Amino acid sequence: MQLIRPRILIGDDHGIIRRGISLLIQMEIGEYSITEAGTCSRVMAELNKNYFTHLILDIIFPDGSALEILPNIKSVYPELRIMLFSMQPPEIYGEAMKQFSIQYYLSKTSDNATVTKVLTNFLNNDKNIEESNHLVSGINPFKNLSPRELQILHYMLNGFGTKQISETLNLKMNSVSTLKKRIYEKTDTANFKALIDLCTLYKINY
Repeated sequence: MQLIRPRILIGDDHGIIRRGISLLIQMEIGEYSITEAGTCSRVMAELNKNYFTHLILDIIFPDGSALEILPNIKSVYPELRIMLFSMQPPEIYGEAMKQFSIQYYLSKTSDNATVTKVLTNFLNNDKNIEESNHLVSGINPFKNLSPRELQILHYMLNGFGTKQISETLNLKMNSVSTLKKRIYEKTDTANFKALIDLCTLYKINY
């Protein structure tokens, strides 16, 4: 059986990050076809336009969160292999990764050797990724948030009110209010200031 050479899409809102990953792959791993996208909408447009085998995806974009497009990506492109590559603390996305069957999570703070090794394994479709597996464990007050709650948290931290979140995510306002209440309960925070302080303590970027 002939192996399909990787066709890679890199989704990240920072051009220097996209270019850095692309150069590292080309110089250290292999000369593969690589396309870049800087927004959630651009990621979806590229997926709709071209065929890809691998997607390297950041979590936070100017036009939303990767958690908003992952359900559609997994539904329409079930064979696409996905790796999350983010500054966000990996522990809090463990449940989301399980839901979307994502086995690869690489922190942007990883050293070059780790990045190269994990990318190599990812592009070779190796499922035994020690560097990724240990990242989803650990104690973190945000780790039990569902993918939808993480979406709501993202917009809360960006100053969106209940009505704005409702309109952005096409949810009923009472559903948003319920989700916000669950976020406070799961993180054991009494108010928005306490939630902000906790996010700062655990280095959650928004």
